[in-house]
Amino acid sequence: MFMDHLQAGAIIYPLMDQIDFTGPFEVLSRLPNSTFHVIGKTLEPVRDTRGLLLTPEETLSEVQPLHLLLVPGGYGQEDLMEDQEVLSFIRSHVERGGYLFAVCTGVLLCGAAGVMNGVPATTHWRVLDLLPYFGAIAVNKRVVEHGRIVTAGGVTAGIDGALHMAAMLRGEQAAKEIQLYMQYAPEPPFDSGTPERAPAEVLNAVTEATSAITARRLETAKRFAAR
Repeated sequence: MFMDHLQAGAIIYPLMDQIDFTGPFEVLSRLPNSTFHVIGKTLEPVRDTRGLLLTPEETLSEVQPLHLLLVPGGYGQEDLMEDQEVLSFIRSHVERGGYLFAVCTGVLLCGAAGVMNGVPATTHWRVLDLLPYFGAIAVNKRVVEHGRIVTAGGVTAGIDGALHMAAMLRGEQAAKEIQLYMQYAPEPPFDSGTPERAPAEVLNAVTEATSAITARRLETAKRFAAR
């Protein structure tokens, strides 16, 4: 368990999915003896996929070395897949031995940074089959832990992953206290939160709605695998 003052942070960017960031932030910002940094390429505010405005406090070049880096996903992840400043930041963090927590399609961004080779990982169900293009081992679970790397599935899975990470860094007691404070005890009104359980018409509708971005992500993944 990590005992020093913890420097944690997240990269935020245009067209990310805010709950990939804000869900884990709710957990990780409450870790005892820690500071959380909100990081962007610039200090300009960014809007998530639904228009929510988020504001970085530090740039990639300004922030101090972190112990824990959160990489959220969202449609805008695809625009960063060849952004060398972002990819280098992620890669350098892992090479220094930092903890990495990737949520949803943020896992693909970590794959593009070259840090997922041979790593068992999960991501959003729509792109789980793309992980092997980046050398990762696809695991159909909500959260996967592998050494200092934790990956979480789509969107709300980031909260679960963050609680796993909290237990790794500050112990189960601290993680449970955060969970209780949040009153995080999900009782969803419908049992359609996974493709295996969703009714066929729901699955087909979501699949069709995300077909364009999924096709774009597949082409990017193939390009990386061919290098």
